Amino acid sequence: MIEGILVEGLIYGILALGVFITFRVLDFPDLSVDGTFPLGAAVMAICLTSGMNMGLALLISFTSGFAAGGVTAVIHNKLGVPSLLAGILTMTMLWSVNIRVLGNRANLPLLRVDTILTKIENVFAPFFGETAAVLIFFILVIVVIKVLLDLFFHTDLGLTMGAMGDNEQMVISQGVNPEMVKIIGVGLSNGLAALSGAFAAQYQGFADVNLGQGIVVSGLAMVMLGEFLFSSNKIGLLTIRVVLGAVLYKAIMFFGRYYGYYIKLTPNDLKLITGLLIILCLIITKYRSKSLSFRRRKK
Repeated sequence: MIEGILVEGLIYGILALGVFITFRVLDFPDLSVDGTFPLGAAVMAICLTSGMNMGLALLISFTSGFAAGGVTAVIHNKLGVPSLLAGILTMTMLWSVNIRVLGNRANLPLLRVDTILTKIENVFAPFFGETAAVLIFFILVIVVIKVLLDLFFHTDLGLTMGAMGDNEQMVISQGVNPEMVKIIGVGLSNGLAALSGAFAAQYQGFADVNLGQGIVVSGLAMVMLGEFLFSSNKIGLLTIRVVLGAVLYKAIMFFGRYYGYYIKLTPNDLKLITGLLIILCLIITKYRSKSLSFRRRKK
């Protein structure tokens, strides 16, 4: 049970890192994640069923998500469309794209297809067991992604991206093109979402066009839950916090799914729980900010 929660938490932790980039770093509310998550799953599924190299399939999944995120940024930059509407437009178009990618099917099973996870299980299961082998693999994956993100946000481009989320005019005054920064940032966010979708499809054994329905809300809940664990301004701790928030979110969903019947909850209520979690986080954050401001004035 615990290993399953951790595996799912780490898979969706990749998604949460992507949502963190747009919502917290860039201050760019992006809903196209609902389309790029199943896009990554669809691309991965069709690549695997075609016999493509698994590493190359992962790279293509990430690239497809990056390109879709770039489309959202271009719509926002060139047409002056608000970020929320730009994301909705991309998300809507991606539903049809995902159907096309899957060969005009809404669902593609992977039960009889060799995947990265089946390879991991076959090689390492005799030593650790199947679930433990998959868990160790995803720990390594999330560590690599986290380290790469931390290094990126210490580069000039990464620092500029963080500064633009706080004050776009200041970045413009320094002679930086904000449009290109947004394209890279939103693209990176959706690339991670697609990568998460690619792993989710292999873990669940199928790719589905509806796999990303409401996923951006879940990602935001993961980010916000992580923010209650501890406070920090260091990017290394912020990314750890996001991943821990994803694991915590999956634990809450697990207990809601398996033990919610005690209070008349059903799996259909999980979206309600997610929404209530975000509202609760917003309320706590609001009163925490008021309390902090009051203490400062008192001093």
